[in-house]
Amino acid sequence: MKIKTLLLGAIASTAMAPMAFAERGSDGNVSIIYWQAPSILNPFLSGGTKDVESASLVIEPLARYDQDGNMVPYLAAEIPTVENGGVSEDLTSITWKISPGITWSDGTPFTSADVKFTADYCMHPEGGCAQVTKFEGVTAVEAVDDLTVKVTFDAPTPFPYGPFVGGESPIIQAAQFADCLGAKAPECTDQNFNPIGTGPFVVTEFKPNDVITFAANDNYRDPAKPAFASVTFKGGGDATAAGRAVMETGEFDYAWNLQLAPEVIAQMQEGGKGTPVAGFGPLVERIMLNQTNPSPDLPEGERSTAAHPHPFLSDPAVYKAMSLAIDRPLLVEIGYGQAGRVTCNWVPAPAAFNSESMTCDTQDIEGAKKLLDDAGIVDSDGDGVREKDGVPLKIVYQTSTNAVRQDFQALIKEWWSQIGIETELRNINASVFFGGDPGSPDTFQKFYADVEMYANTFNGTDPQSYLGNGLCDKAPRPDTQWQGENISRFCNEEFDKLHGQLAETAGLEARAEIAKQLNDIMVQNGGMIPLVHRGRLSAHANTLGGVVLNVWDSELWNIADWYRKTGS
Repeated sequence: MKIKTLLLGAIASTAMAPMAFAERGSDGNVSIIYWQAPSILNPFLSGGTKDVESASLVIEPLARYDQDGNMVPYLAAEIPTVENGGVSEDLTSITWKISPGITWSDGTPFTSADVKFTADYCMHPEGGCAQVTKFEGVTAVEAVDDLTVKVTFDAPTPFPYGPFVGGESPIIQAAQFADCLGAKAPECTDQNFNPIGTGPFVVTEFKPNDVITFAANDNYRDPAKPAFASVTFKGGGDATAAGRAVMETGEFDYAWNLQLAPEVIAQMQEGGKGTPVAGFGPLVERIMLNQTNPSPDLPEGERSTAAHPHPFLSDPAVYKAMSLAIDRPLLVEIGYGQAGRVTCNWVPAPAAFNSESMTCDTQDIEGAKKLLDDAGIVDSDGDGVREKDGVPLKIVYQTSTNAVRQDFQALIKEWWSQIGIETELRNINASVFFGGDPGSPDTFQKFYADVEMYANTFNGTDPQSYLGNGLCDKAPRPDTQWQGENISRFCNEEFDKLHGQLAETAGLEARAEIAKQLNDIMVQNGGMIPLVHRGRLSAHANTLGGVVLNVWDSELWNIADWYRKTGS
């Protein structure tokens, strides 16, 4: 039976928003504040959203997703499909045609050689690439000619849009990064902080974990864009200060990820300077459970690695009891209001992929205690802490510094204490926590704690690459420079086999069914405890035009179309 290709969501839109200005740089400066400060401008060396999105002003993919989840060409001339000949009939290859005339910001031609180099960079066996799941199944990337690049897969691949699509998989310049392959990648500070790009802006100064200044790219492909001559991209502080800076004081034009209680947002909006914008994508606040032992008593290089399994978090009675003890509706109420929903799932959206096999909207402290009692995990010495095989259920629970997350930590610590689990809380500066520095002990990838809480999402409307973050070989470890998105070090043979099946399956219904099974395996086997399906909420100045919130890609996806409103 002939397999048909799958394009989730329409891939019809090829034109961007109409131009609202007539001259590049005519609107002066635009100021953006991300309270999680960027640490690097190379998304291949960081899984942090703040790094991916700040880099998106400079480096771009062949295609990305618009505000409706539709795939649209950026550096490519069109989206390849079976119908237009871009995807092979047997679904084992995809051929991209690059739009002619595109140059890098240094004036040199952008060619297929740069695309091929990017694949070689991320797939290098001696390197660690945070986005390597985008290249799952890729056996070859070939520069057919200067404007044609062919990606070949090891099997029929109904959704071949992992590589080079979305803000997490941009193209880097081969000439600039030529000496940065493999283990050398993190050492290339100048390249990682000042990438040459094809995007609307170029870096003029980058102060890690502080501020980035950008200038309009003189060689950008649309001579009328961007409207702004420069960008000030401030990082750090907290969500409260960021929201006020846009909606109350007017000091900034755009504030990202306002992870604040709903009444706080409403009060800020009364300031009259800015407007909040929100939308639901697949963003989930979750607790990741370390399947490996993070004990500092272990030698460096062995902590939080597969060589040492966790002494109790892999026990179903333990992680199921931890989940049962949590009052998710209360977390939604105090943390997000209408911008949050209870979820039991890793992938709650799009709706077709949302599993309905689990319920978790009712707290059950007594049920949690019974699970542990029945498993023989009891408090044998009367100190209030249960033990498993002589090991006390004492955990370190870390997250980034944020008012809502610290509220969550305090509540969850109390609930877990009620079932006999002692919890030590840690909160880490978000720029460090999400920074991806292989030398830091405090990154979420290194995971030197028992559990950690954060939110994550994916580009586009198909979760295949995102679900690939649960594959055994995607766990961060020393030989990958601690890069990799399998943060829990989860490893399940059935999961790996099923993900391979997803990669070869066509048809939305069939793919959705497999994706739900993968979701359930991860959650039901202790990879994570989902908490809240979060809306993405940001704010922009009332004088800033062209902003279109995008929950399927970088929020800054169309910054080339932003402009200053007149008469405001």
